[in-house]
Formats: sequence, structure tokens, C-alpha cells
Amino acid sequence: MKIALAQINPVVNDFDGNKLLITQLIQSATENGANLVVFPELSVCGYPPHDLLDRPDFIEKCLSTVREIALSCSEIFAIVGAPAPNNASAGKLLFNSAYLLGNGEVISLHHKALLPTYDIFDEYRYFEPNTEFKIAEICGKRIAITVCEDLWDDQPLSSAVRRSKLYKVSPMAELAKHKPELIINLASSPFSSDNYQRRLEVFKGTTHRFGLPVVYVNQVGANTDLIFDGGSMVLNGKGNVVLQLKRFEEDFKIVDTDSIKSLPSIIHSTQNDRIALIHKALVLGIADYFRKMGFKKATLGLSGGIDSAVVLCLAQEALGSENLRVLLLPSQYSSDHSITDAVKLAENINVKYDIVSIENAFSEFNKSLSTLFTGLPQNIAEENIQARVRAVMLMALSNKFGHLLLNTSNKSEAAVGYGTLYGDMCGALSVLGDVYKTDVYALAQYINREKEIIPLNSITKPPSAELRPDQKDSDSLPEYDILDKILYKYIEEGKGEETIVAEGFDLATVRRTIKLVNINEYKRFQCPPILRVSSKAFGFGRKMPLVAKF
Repeated sequence: MKIALAQINPVVNDFDGNKLLITQLIQSATENGANLVVFPELSVCGYPPHDLLDRPDFIEKCLSTVREIALSCSEIFAIVGAPAPNNASAGKLLFNSAYLLGNGEVISLHHKALLPTYDIFDEYRYFEPNTEFKIAEICGKRIAITVCEDLWDDQPLSSAVRRSKLYKVSPMAELAKHKPELIINLASSPFSSDNYQRRLEVFKGTTHRFGLPVVYVNQVGANTDLIFDGGSMVLNGKGNVVLQLKRFEEDFKIVDTDSIKSLPSIIHSTQNDRIALIHKALVLGIADYFRKMGFKKATLGLSGGIDSAVVLCLAQEALGSENLRVLLLPSQYSSDHSITDAVKLAENINVKYDIVSIENAFSEFNKSLSTLFTGLPQNIAEENIQARVRAVMLMALSNKFGHLLLNTSNKSEAAVGYGTLYGDMCGALSVLGDVYKTDVYALAQYINREKEIIPLNSITKPPSAELRPDQKDSDSLPEYDILDKILYKYIEEGKGEETIVAEGFDLATVRRTIKLVNINEYKRFQCPPILRVSSKAFGFGRKMPLVAKF
């Protein structure tokens, strides 16, 4: 049997667009002699649909679109993902389902059993877990059709509690009782920089446990903060990858099940450069955010520092130089080289820029507040006024010319609150909000891997907000190579103060860092959506109380 893997980039709630994409690939698979074409999880409506699943009109559109897609399956079978009604008298109203289509109709439904509720996932909010397991017979082959998490049953409860399994049920163990010959897995598995190897381990473990080949079809593209990297694959019964689809791009390939045993294994060592993958993910995240929202043009404040430089380069790759217009917004505290570095970068990548001094606006604010502030020394209030003046200028350009504002704050700054609400923290999309400062430097080096695009001075000079004379980030924060390690252990690994200190870090530094993370949750709550590239990003995946005693 020939199976086509259709790795597509659906748009949430774009039923006409998704249907066209799916039916075109069904036609292509038919013309290329495939017997079956497989699409990702919830491919009909796009993933994740969130509370759209609570709307009856949305569900009816899902169902009618599935029926329309089925009409194009007269000479081929197809498996698509969509919600399905739960007609039982109790339980959630929907299943997360794989629809097997053929002969112009829906042949069978295969519901997802394991519904993740950790990190960015909240599927039990909407879906009922499947408890009845059946296989499908297609072209004489007995196939176990599974949906994403259904093959992740052996993962631990958390990284800190490795002795406990998260799930009590193994869907594949139940399906194995029906003696399938092949496993198909529909997925919408988001990218994180450390997730790819874990995926391989899961699928290798499945093939070893059951001795069956796996056909895995993953979504690609970005929907708001989540970036899906594709990377669909076929593994033989020994756990070797024998077919690999592209990462971060739509792709379509056909495999003959009779040849899976004889296909050579694919070596993955060249695909796991972490910084290169983060770079690709962020470019895709920006591009899809704009394309799917119907916008083309962007702006940002180009400071001459490394964060805005990296964001500009990523945006230029995603959107094109012609769709960018940036502002250089110097104050009396800006160094000359900050302006020249920013100008050089803009010219290197042919991006239009304007220089607008904020000195006069800042002075007028100080005059207006002089009576209120009489006798008081300048402090963070005046520093934040400068950041907010810059935000006003950038939003004015955004409103006047229709350029969405890109936020340039990094994860280290967001973690410890080193940013100004309604100032440098504003924007429509946070590009680096899940990238620690040390990785921002690595991204800059990667961007410069063939030639100097980002001026070397932007990379080597000490980072500074330049809101007061001779200001440096290190005046307020630990050095980033120390800070980022502590943040990673506290945020991604969930370790507490005592554990981190026991690993060799200074008690006072750890205690202060953790305090800064905890007391600045209110700032992060008001941040723009953050492109997720780690296993624990701020936003949907990390829900902490704003009001609590830490």
C-alpha cells in the first residue's frame, strides 16, 4: 500500500482555505498512485482552536467541511483531523478525532485517548478521552490510527518526578490486541529546541515495544505563539527513520509500506543544530503571524543593541526588506556608536529607517511633571518616561502606516522584569521573549555566519538600556551567563532555591533572581504573545498567580 504523508500548514478557522489545501493534496496523492493520504491532527479546523470549540457554529462548520472533503475521496482513502461530537449522555461534548474517509463518505472515526493538560496544552477542557479502541482495515492492511499524544503514554509525570508515568492507559497497548500491521499517528506537535530528540525516542520506543512501523504526520507552520516544525517521518519496525519530511516547510511524500523494511536509515546528526533550528522557528513564527493575520509590514525601535538587531534580521528574512520601516530613537544618553551601529545594520539589509530624537518630548514631560517632582532626585520614573516616549513614537508610525510593532525584549529581561510596561515591552508580537540573552548572542553569531550583517560592535559591547549616563545591564542584573543558567533551572526545570544553590550557585544571587521572577509576573501578564521555542515559555504554557506570597 502506498501512503502519502501530507505535511500542511492550516489556518485556524479558515475552513475554505484548509479544505482547498487538503483536497488539492488528495488529488495529487491520487494522481501519484497513493492508496491513502494522511493529514495532521485537527487539520480541518487548524490547531489549536481553543475556545472556538465551544461554539456550535464552529463545530458544524468542521463537520460540513469533513463531509465536503470526503466527496473528493472516490479513488483514494484519506485520514483528516477534526473534532467529532460525543453523543453519549455524559462527558465532554467533543472528541479529538481522526476521520477515515473513502468512497465519498466518512468510513470510521478514531478518537484521541490521551488528552494533554500540561504546558501549552489544555485538551481536556474541550474533549472527552476515548475508551473504546478499534483498528481500521485499508487495502487489506490492519492499521492502528492514533492521534498525537496517544503514542506518548510512557512519558514521566514531570522532569522532577521521573518514577511516575503521566498516563494510566496505553492506547497502543489496547490497539495491539487487535493485531495491527502498521501505526499511523496524526499530530500537531509544537516545536521546542529540545523536543526533537524526545520525539525520536518516543517513536523508537513505540516501534521497539510493538515491533510495528510508524507513519507520523505532523503539522507545520505557526499559529499565534505556537510554532509547528513538521518533521513528519516513517520508522521501520526496528525504530529506524527511513523517510523524513522537511522541517519548517510544507512537504508531501509517498511511502510504499512494502518497502519500509528495505529502506535505508536516515542519519539525523545534521538536523540538530539548536541555534539554527531556533532561527528557522522564529522566522516561520513571524512570517505566519503576519500572513495569517493579513498584515505585511512591520516596525521596531532599532537601538544599536543586540536584541533589536537580531529581531530586525529575523523580520527581514520573514517579511522582506521592503516591508520594514524602523525608527532610531536616540536620547541625550544614547552613545554615538549606538546610532552608527543601528544605521549600519539597516543599510546592510536595505531596510528603511528614520532617526527621531526623543530629547524634546522627554524634556516636555519633565517640564510638565516638574511641580509634582520638585525636590526629588531623578530615578526610574524618568528612565521609564524615555521608554514610553519611544513606544508612543513607534505606535504612531504603526497607526499611521499600518506597520505592526515587533517587541524586542528577550526572555532574560522578561523573566526578571527588566523592561518598561507600555514602553519597550509593548508590541503586537514578542519575537525573542522565549530566547535567553546568551542565546540572543548565539543567534547574532549565526546570522553573521557567512558575513558581517549585524555590526560586530552591537555584539561585543556591554548591553545597556541607555536610559541614564554610563548605564549597563550588569548594574542591575547578574552577568547573563550566570543569570540565564539560574533562570533555566528555575523556569524550565522547576527547581527551587535550595536545589539550585546546591548545584554551585551563589545563594544571594539565586534568591534575588527568584524574587525578581516572582514579583514581575504582573508585567509578563501584559506582554504581547511570545513565539515559543523552549519547553517552558511565558504565556499559555506557564500559568502563575499574579497575587501570591512568595
